[in-house]
Amino acid sequence: MIKEKAIEVLRAEADGILKLADRIDDNFVRMVEMVCESRGRLIVAGIGKSGIVGRKIVATLNSTGTRSIFLHPVEAMHGDLGIVGPEDIFLALSNSGETEELNALLPSIRSIGCPVIAVTGKPDSTLARHADIVIDAGVSHEATPIGAPTTSTTVQMAIGDALAVVLMDKKEFRSCDFKRFHPGGALGKRLSSQVSEFMIAGDACPSVPQDAAMEEAIREINRLGLGATLATDPENKLAGIITDGDIRRTIARKAPIYDLAVADVMTANPRTAHPDAPAYDALNIMEKHQITVLPIVEADGKVAGILHLHDILGKGEFKFNGEAPARTGG
Repeated sequence: MIKEKAIEVLRAEADGILKLADRIDDNFVRMVEMVCESRGRLIVAGIGKSGIVGRKIVATLNSTGTRSIFLHPVEAMHGDLGIVGPEDIFLALSNSGETEELNALLPSIRSIGCPVIAVTGKPDSTLARHADIVIDAGVSHEATPIGAPTTSTTVQMAIGDALAVVLMDKKEFRSCDFKRFHPGGALGKRLSSQVSEFMIAGDACPSVPQDAAMEEAIREINRLGLGATLATDPENKLAGIITDGDIRRTIARKAPIYDLAVADVMTANPRTAHPDAPAYDALNIMEKHQITVLPIVEADGKVAGILHLHDILGKGEFKFNGEAPARTGG
C-alpha cells in the first residue's frame, strides 16, 4: 500500500508537468523576452507554499545569471516595497490567484511602473486580470485527498526551472560564469584550480615530431585514447595538433594518409593555455571554440602537457548547448 500510494503521488505530479508542457505558449516567450530585455531585477513574490517555491526560483535564477530577489508581500506592505524599481519585473505566484496579501500589492507595483507576470492556476482570477502576462500553472487535482499544495507547487517549480534554463540559453551563460556564482561548490573549486593540476604531462601526453609519418601519429593517438596527439618541432615546441577529426577529413578527401607526414595533416597554431592559467580560462576557450582537447604550453612555446575537457569536469559526459562536441584543438 505504501509503494502504491507513493507511485500514485509521483504520477499525479508528473502528469501535472506533462500537461503544463502542452500549455507552454507565446506568453512564456513574452515572459522570457521581457526578462532578457529588462535592466532591472526579477522580483518574485508569493505567500505560503508559493512563497517557498518563489525563494527556490530566485535562488536558481541568481545562480544562473538572472538577477532576482524574493519579496514577501506582507513585508512589502511594511516598507520592503522600497526595493522595487520601475526597471524591475514583478513575478507573482499564486495557485488560486486570489491571495489577498499578494493582490493588495498590485496597485502599488503598478504605481511604481513595474510590469506584472502572474503564474497562477486560475487564468480568470483577480491576479491574472491585473497582470501583463499570465502563465497558466493550473492542475486538475492535487496529489493529496485534502487538496494540500503538492502538484500545484511542483508545477510552479517546473515553470521556474524552465524559465531559468531558457534564460541561460538566451544569455549564453557558460560554465565559467557558473563558477563565478559558485566559488564554494565542487565545480567552482575545480575551475579555480590551475591547469597544471588537471593536464596530462610526461609520457602520458601524446606527442610526435612534426616530420614523423602519419602511421606514427595514429599509433600515438590509439596509445592514449585522447582522440588527439600534439606535433612538436626539434626543440619540443608546439607545432600543431592532430585530432581524430583531422584524420577523418583527410580520409574523406581520399588522400593517401599513410604516405603523408604529420605536418601535412596537423592543425598548425592551435589554441593553447599556460600551465598556471586557471582551469576556468581553459574551459572558456574550449566552450568558445567547441573543442575538447587543449595543448598546454610554457611561455617559450615548449609543450608542457595536454588538457582534456573531462579532466576539468571530472570525467562526466559534457555537451555544448545540448550538442556533441565538434572539432578538437583547431
